[in-house]
Amino acid sequence: MNLYVIRRPSAWSTPAELQAIAARSAKVGNEEMPDRVRWIRSYVVKEADGKLGSFCIYEARDPESIREHAARVGMPGD
Repeated sequence: MNLYVIRRPSAWSTPAELQAIAARSAKVGNEEMPDRVRWIRSYVVKEADGKLGSFCIYEARDPESIREHAARVGMPGD
């Protein structure tokens, strides 16, 4: 597994939106892709436009696993 940092700029409008997607992300990673993606840590930032963004650190088999996880969750993941 390799280490990746994913930048998600201005992805959420409220802390509640962020919490909901974080729960979905954990479920997908832990239950659907445990052998391909493992979340390590996230840093939430307030963007200049007032929205919330994040820097997320993951271990993953490859970049495509990161992209697939993001797509399954419904969040940016490039």
